[in-house]
Amino acid sequence: MVLNFRVWGRLLMKLQKIAFGCDHAGFAFKEALKATVLRCGMDAVDFGTTSDDPVDYPDFAKAVAKALVAGEVEKGVLICGTGIGMSMSANRVNGVRAALCTNSEMAALSRLHNNANILVLGARVIDLAIAQDCLRAFLETRFEGGRHSPRVEKI
Repeated sequence: MVLNFRVWGRLLMKLQKIAFGCDHAGFAFKEALKATVLRCGMDAVDFGTTSDDPVDYPDFAKAVAKALVAGEVEKGVLICGTGIGMSMSANRVNGVRAALCTNSEMAALSRLHNNANILVLGARVIDLAIAQDCLRAFLETRFEGGRHSPRVEKI
């Protein structure tokens, strides 16, 4: 799927700040997805890492999660090799609902039904085009509320 960045950016103008964090395995994806967000006219707040040199993923997950719950950013994106470590780390922060997604339907449903506020991706298990589709779906989809609200409140 080819993204029309100008149209997508206009649709998402309310989402001004998106936090990004990754470990060494997710560095290339982070840079590409961050560039996508910037092309859409949104701000990308980069919490690192800054290269593909080995680092500890929990440090970056925690930084993004804390910025999110502090209200410094509206949404977050975390990327590691599989996404599992980032998910586990981010979800330890109260107020975070990090969703590990492997396709755009999961990303959309994580927002629609679960009000996820951090998208987690695995750079070793999906390709960049799928990651971009996930990011688009995650940012475009709004929480449905209704019958889902009481469930999300229990988290």
